[in-house]
Amino acid sequence: MGKSRRGLPEINSSSMADIAFLLLVFFLVTTTMDSEWGITRLLPPPDEDIEPPKFHERNVFVVLANANDQLLVEGELLDISNLREKAKEFIVNPQNKEDLPEKEQVTVAIAQQKMAQFKSNPDNRDDYIKWKKRLEAAKVLGEFSASKQVISLQNDRGTSYNLYIQVHNELAAAYREVREEFSNQKFGKSYEVLTPEQHKAVKSVIPQRISEAEPKNVSN
Repeated sequence: MGKSRRGLPEINSSSMADIAFLLLVFFLVTTTMDSEWGITRLLPPPDEDIEPPKFHERNVFVVLANANDQLLVEGELLDISNLREKAKEFIVNPQNKEDLPEKEQVTVAIAQQKMAQFKSNPDNRDDYIKWKKRLEAAKVLGEFSASKQVISLQNDRGTSYNLYIQVHNELAAAYREVREEFSNQKFGKSYEVLTPEQHKAVKSVIPQRISEAEPKNVSN
């Protein structure tokens, strides 16, 4: 008698897919991704036809983070734990120091005058929008001072992601606390419970301006 041939068992393709998925998960869980550290971003090339905005030195708060995770703030080494208070002082300039940001007085009349000045020129559209927001804020707040503050952040390509996040958190917290203090002073209540109109007005008085440049090799 001839030997009977047994057919090869059919492979369940769905089971193979499950096994492949489990192997992928195992690989992701057990593998250290060294490339997660450091910051590399590809930004579009600058438009050479557009002149970059000019700022007075006193209006710019410069924060540099190098490859050794050291912070150089306004030309001096600063621990991350002191960054928030330093930024708050810059944003508010409570004593109107000459080395801290300039301030512009804003009233309904001044805002209307500025809007009329910028309305006829399309190149001044950003200024027109800025003063339109200030006009709306002045109707809610009355007269106020608007700071010309800008925070400039520059990271090294080797800056750790951990420090990068900490710096952003501290700067965001500085703006948040300044808005909170202003709200309590002006309205006697927290920024979080303001009406939509009040909320918008406070943001106009204290806009969060953080300009982040493309990462490069920052000197140690």
